[in-house]
Amino acid sequence: MTDLKNAKQSLTTYSVQELNESIGLLISRGFAPKFILKATVSKSKINKGHLWLTLTDGKASVDGVAWSSTIKSLKFLPKQDDGVVIIGKLNFWESQARISVQVFDIRPSISTVLKKFEIVKSILFKEGLLDDSLRRKLPKYPQSIGILTSVPSSALADILRTSKERWPLTKLHIIPIPVQGNNENELRSILRKLKVNKLKLDAVIIARGGGSREDLMLFDSESIAREIATFPIPVITGIGHEDDLTVSDLVSDHRSATPTAAIVDLLPSIAIEKNNFLQNKKILKDYLKLFFQNKKKFLNTKKSFFQSYSPRLLIKNKRTKINYMYELLNALSPEKLLKRGFVLIMNQSGDSIYSVQNLKKKDKILVQFFDGKIIAEVDSLNYDRI
Repeated sequence: MTDLKNAKQSLTTYSVQELNESIGLLISRGFAPKFILKATVSKSKINKGHLWLTLTDGKASVDGVAWSSTIKSLKFLPKQDDGVVIIGKLNFWESQARISVQVFDIRPSISTVLKKFEIVKSILFKEGLLDDSLRRKLPKYPQSIGILTSVPSSALADILRTSKERWPLTKLHIIPIPVQGNNENELRSILRKLKVNKLKLDAVIIARGGGSREDLMLFDSESIAREIATFPIPVITGIGHEDDLTVSDLVSDHRSATPTAAIVDLLPSIAIEKNNFLQNKKILKDYLKLFFQNKKKFLNTKKSFFQSYSPRLLIKNKRTKINYMYELLNALSPEKLLKRGFVLIMNQSGDSIYSVQNLKKKDKILVQFFDGKIIAEVDSLNYDRI
């Protein structure tokens, strides 16, 4: 009894309520109003609009709660075994002397993001949806394309500026979409409506600017990936930074490093096309020049050939030849020879005598001069030795 009396005199006395209030006061004064907590969700349950969690690191656990007013602004709702990063504060329930973490914001940890990525990737790989042979070629000169991104955003501004610089002839259809958070159903609904292609699009770009890898978790969705894989026209993804890779990138027809790179990869360049046009123009000009030169040469050859066989030229050549033959015959005619002093000797039958041996004495011969004939008789014969 003496000890109890002494203790009462030296120790502070509390009621249960007063004790809990003091503990709460100590916590509020000695602990940071907000902090970051890394943990794994061992239990997750929504009850009466509030999200109740049990958070653990494998060695200890603590309760957590996100009130219904906070849930509306959360971009990620964790499930059991998800790794999370939480911004919160301590709540101390004085009536029960119980501590919990009040959640203001909750994000998936990188391990959770990568885990989901690998799971979905494995499922789609087994179904053959990641086969490179399924990737379609991008249109060379698209007339109309759809830009799926958040509106407004720096990614959209860069795309519009770049498209105007590169190829302003292409019509752009801006289609606002959610690019992060628990918006899987909304994005899937937009993709399904676009599959009908009432806008007559030649291709679609899904763009999302840079951010943490955790912010891109929406594009690791299996259902979103399936919609992209079965899209009727080519899909180009430009999601995050160059080092970021999502499941949507794996099933798209073309993966670009950034949103700006996506529009660059899809649209032709005015400068490059102009240069190509000028080169092709020169090549065509040189080809046509050579073509017509060869044709002209061919025609000239044909012309020469036909000219050499033209009836007029043939007649002219024949006439020249005939005139030559006529002159030759005329030069060698007996009449010409007779005028030059030669005579033609014939027997009485009119046959020409070419040799003395064909004559004998007393033969009558006919001597033809150019201006007349005489009849003579062979008086003697003289033979010349040859």
